[in-house]
Amino acid sequence: MRSDDFTISGIVQDFYPRVGLVLGSGLGGFTQRVEVAARVPYRDLALPQSGVPGHDGEMVLGTVGGTRVAILSGRVHLYEGRGAREATAGVRLLGQLGVRQLILTNAAGTLNDSFRPGEWMMLTDHLNLTGESPLTGGPQFVDLSEVYSLALRARFLAGAAAQGLRLHAGVYAGLRGPQYETPAEIRMLRALGADAGGMSTVLEAIQARALGMEVAAFSCLTNWAAGMAGPLSHQEVVEVGAEAAGALADLLEDGLRAR
Repeated sequence: MRSDDFTISGIVQDFYPRVGLVLGSGLGGFTQRVEVAARVPYRDLALPQSGVPGHDGEMVLGTVGGTRVAILSGRVHLYEGRGAREATAGVRLLGQLGVRQLILTNAAGTLNDSFRPGEWMMLTDHLNLTGESPLTGGPQFVDLSEVYSLALRARFLAGAAAQGLRLHAGVYAGLRGPQYETPAEIRMLRALGADAGGMSTVLEAIQARALGMEVAAFSCLTNWAAGMAGPLSHQEVVEVGAEAAGALADLLEDGLRAR
């Protein structure tokens, strides 16, 4: 099979995943929960690969809790000089494989005084402040009234409650980067209603909805936003993400159990 973004002929055969996942900075360890059928480097799929630490650059096929999954471990970003179509190529690949439910994860700064670093936030909505859309170039007037599936959110909230996991719910501001925001910009984002901010996810969610996928998304809150605490560093983002990954991995593993 072939699309405008990638080739999978001879690489992925007779494997039909039900759920797709995209793993953000420092969260690649979730693949250890997978009964792996295949690992495919992005270069073999003609997918763009990130040069940012914490993004492995491989697709993992297998099962979790009896559910067939395709996991993209790592993503590219607009701030790497990539376009919106490149940043969402992996989502279109998952759609070509037949994925109907997509789970997105990211590392984000928290803007909400009640959401502390090291905790998780499930996205209820987003602000696309990147100035980009993967749908540019055609009349794809996609309804985004419910970007993040109410049914999936209810499932994961129930799972978090059963596990005793403090799972926040809030609005994610998607920004272009690569610089972190100024304190003034953070005050603006808070006034706009954002609870967390990061440099990914929103374009992938838009692309997934255009393909008819159900979407759920989770932010690992790795640091306080600018002006709320001390200096920011990507190393801190990766380290906190890795430390917090286990809690979300438990939640996802439970949520992916075949029902």
